Amino acid sequence: MTRLFNDPARFTDDMITGFAAAHPGHVRAVPGGVVRARPARAGKVAVLTGGGSGHYPAFCGVVGPGFADGSVIGDVFTSPSAARARSVAEAAEAGGGVLFLFGNYAGDVMNFGLAARQLEGDGIPARCFAVTDDIASAPADQTARRRGIAGGFVVFKTASAAAEEGASLEEVVRVAEHTNARTRTLGVAFDGCTLPGAEAPLFTVPEGRLGLGLGIHGEPGVSEDTLGTAEDLARALVTGLLADRPAGVGDGGRVAVVLNGLGATKYEELYVLWGAVARRLEEAGLTPVRPEVGELVTSLDMAGCSLTLSWLDEELERLWLAPADSPAFCRTPPPEPPVDDAAVRPAAAPRRPERSAATASGAAVEVAELTVHALRAARDVLHRDAEDLGRLDAVAGDGDHGRGMSKGVDAALAAAEKAHTDRLAPAAVLAAAGDAWAAEAGGTSGALWGVGLRAIGAALPADRAPERAELASAATAALTAVTSLGGAEVGDKTLVDALAPFATAFTTGLRSGAPVSEAYASAVAAARTAAENTAGLRPRLGRARPLADRSVGTPDPGATSLAAVLTAVATLPATTGSESV
Repeated sequence: MTRLFNDPARFTDDMITGFAAAHPGHVRAVPGGVVRARPARAGKVAVLTGGGSGHYPAFCGVVGPGFADGSVIGDVFTSPSAARARSVAEAAEAGGGVLFLFGNYAGDVMNFGLAARQLEGDGIPARCFAVTDDIASAPADQTARRRGIAGGFVVFKTASAAAEEGASLEEVVRVAEHTNARTRTLGVAFDGCTLPGAEAPLFTVPEGRLGLGLGIHGEPGVSEDTLGTAEDLARALVTGLLADRPAGVGDGGRVAVVLNGLGATKYEELYVLWGAVARRLEEAGLTPVRPEVGELVTSLDMAGCSLTLSWLDEELERLWLAPADSPAFCRTPPPEPPVDDAAVRPAAAPRRPERSAATASGAAVEVAELTVHALRAARDVLHRDAEDLGRLDAVAGDGDHGRGMSKGVDAALAAAEKAHTDRLAPAAVLAAAGDAWAAEAGGTSGALWGVGLRAIGAALPADRAPERAELASAATAALTAVTSLGGAEVGDKTLVDALAPFATAFTTGLRSGAPVSEAYASAVAAARTAAENTAGLRPRLGRARPLADRSVGTPDPGATSLAAVLTAVATLPATTGSESV
């Protein structure tokens, strides 16, 4: 939904006014669009990008030294008129002629073509070039019918760089043609966009589906497919582009790459996708050259993305890498390669061996094995409850508790299994598990589980099964470590509200002479009840505190997940002579 506007009919005009006011060092507004704030040198070819608005940073965001000389801006998703195009051209022209660059859409072809003819009639050399990079819009034997989408960014960049170097109008046109011939784009949409003032999007995509081969004017995809993982999408995009490889480029090679967000797909998602795309390109023998990942050619608030490959030769690579300075895109010289400073880096101090690194034997091996089984039980229950825990966390937090706990326990289990395979003592197994949990889960819960597991391990003997008093000490040590690190107390609505009654009940049961399994079961029941009772509490710590009233009535996710893990572990049989659980 596009929410911020005054009069929808003046959306583009208001946008241009604000854009020019925000970037006075780069652009100035003229009737029909914007031009560089400082005129180009005499005799330079004026490269003008253009099309409807709604695509920022295309087209006006790339006006500046090294890039475009101006941008002709139409209403949202509407070709600018010939009058607008002529107005911007007259303001930007410096004696070297004008080149209009735009996507291959009927209105743009017509209006820019008319403006070019009018300029020619006035004695100003003018040319037009329509980008045709969208492989989904027409078959390979009809490339002239293809639409221009995000691949236009590469064409705009190389042609502009050629003009900046002093190339003639005909040479700049040749560069645009050459780049376009070697550029291919394929895009997908996850949901449509909404025009300013409209009540509904231009199209929708069913849940769990994607539109393949979308346009950038709110057009849906030409077909639908199942929305899979980022790896699945990377495979589809790369495979599709390689199947339409330009004639004569051969296998492998160097490519300019643009992974483009369409307005509502977040940068973090794009980087997840880029990791998969980069691997696919490497497998295909392609070397990305200064890849661009981000929003470069958008479609208002459309959810989706596109992948562009432009096969480079020596000339195009030079122009792709040439410096540029515009409001939305700045190309600086490539950074120096990282320096290998191993020779000058101070040697790390030798790590002091920890007592927990001792090799286990006998009954201690059984305890370490039981620890691994306990973590497997924790993994199963946390993955089972991940969505429910996320929903609890989203009531007054950020909704990531289930996901974070799942990541943490997976890492902890892997680390514990390795440590146990190496026949390390229980303390080392729990220390490895705790460190891995904290490192992978992150956040408050990750840190607290990490120190808690370490504290339990530190209280256990390395060469035998633990005694009852040592089990009680381990429970108390975990509580102390967690409260010392997090600062929470009972009643703050955190995992401490479940951990404290568990530790108290377990210790009391052991000291009363009850069997370990019976003491543990009683302690688990106390933890479960306490976790449920957190629903009536108002949080006094953490991210939930600012929305404390909203949290009332919902149990704390940290206490809930702890109680679930303790319950799952209760089902494990004792395996040592100490009756440990």
